[in-house]
Amino acid sequence: MTGDHYFTAEPTTAAQPREVEFSVAGRDYTLTSAGGVFSAARLDPGTAVLLRKAELPAADAAGPMLDLGSGFGPITCVLASSAPGATVWAVDVNERARALTAANAARVGAADRVRVAAPDDVPADLAFTQLWSNPPIRIGKAELHELLRRWLPRLAPDGVAWLVVARHLGGDSLHRWLVEEQGWQVERHASQKGYRVLRVTR
Repeated sequence: MTGDHYFTAEPTTAAQPREVEFSVAGRDYTLTSAGGVFSAARLDPGTAVLLRKAELPAADAAGPMLDLGSGFGPITCVLASSAPGATVWAVDVNERARALTAANAARVGAADRVRVAAPDDVPADLAFTQLWSNPPIRIGKAELHELLRRWLPRLAPDGVAWLVVARHLGGDSLHRWLVEEQGWQVERHASQKGYRVLRVTR
């Protein structure tokens, strides 16, 4: 065993690459994952609910869009495939996750429209039309709140954020915190398999 988590910057876990297959909106995806990243062996159930229940960007949607905590890149690849005219920023603290996201973006033909970056490497003046995230709940509540306070204000004035959070991991309390303490407009857009899909706007 190692001390690695999916939010470890430079995982030392053996990579052991593997294929992950899933379908979204009638399109099949086969992406490469590896050990030491979030949900290495499959599409995370929360991510699956998010991609199934949230409103995917229209084909003519403009960017830039943000996948916050990209992991090996399933959300990034779906966004880039759904909106071929948009630029998608894939942000993750995990070096291996970033490398996998870049490779998978190339695999779906979107390498020229995906920008993979560590959090501190995203231009400070960039505002996002959409923010998508299966946020890293297990980093702890204080760290999660700090993460959302950092990135949600990066939404464009008419932007929308889509978040998925397991109910038993605090999905409803996070909803209340966003509304009551942070002043966001939050709609519980969908619930499925114990997950809440939250639509967040200004």
